[in-house]
Amino acid sequence: MRILGVDPGLTRCGLGVIDAAGARKVSLVHVEAATSPAGDAVPARLARLADALEAVLDQHRPDAVALERVFAQANVRTVMGTAQVSGVVMLAAERRGLPVALYTPSEVKAAVTGDGRAAKPQVGFMVARVLGLAEPPRPADAADALAIAITHAWRGGAAPVGSAATTGAQRRWAEAERASRRRG
Repeated sequence: MRILGVDPGLTRCGLGVIDAAGARKVSLVHVEAATSPAGDAVPARLARLADALEAVLDQHRPDAVALERVFAQANVRTVMGTAQVSGVVMLAAERRGLPVALYTPSEVKAAVTGDGRAAKPQVGFMVARVLGLAEPPRPADAADALAIAITHAWRGGAAPVGSAATTGAQRRWAEAERASRRRG
């Protein structure tokens, strides 16, 4: 399964694509941090980031999108920009029929490092190690996007339901989703 991980941000938006083969086997396909100038109007910034996202979707054709969940924080401007970019990502995925999974920052940190309160350098180090890279991708937003994609792969997003790479809870969740789709 090919997964696009997105670390949403209005100034820098991390976009990381990995291939996942289950059993925690992942490989790097593409990584970048799309940017938009802080001095531009928000609609122009969103359009610029949407163009970068569309280019990655067109070129790498992921099977799923994993996105960092917007969380409350003291800086309203930052959370608003993050939410706006998240909306752009979800819309682009929906228009392509791609499933979207949301993960909190602590879920991503715990999945990749084993510690839900890990620092950014620790996340970057583990992303590099997991993907066999000589050093963490820069900027940190790029490494975070890959960490989000890895989280999706390791949380069952890339493992066939019923395989040894999924937990019982993941199998029951997938079965419940299938049943709800059959009901309408």
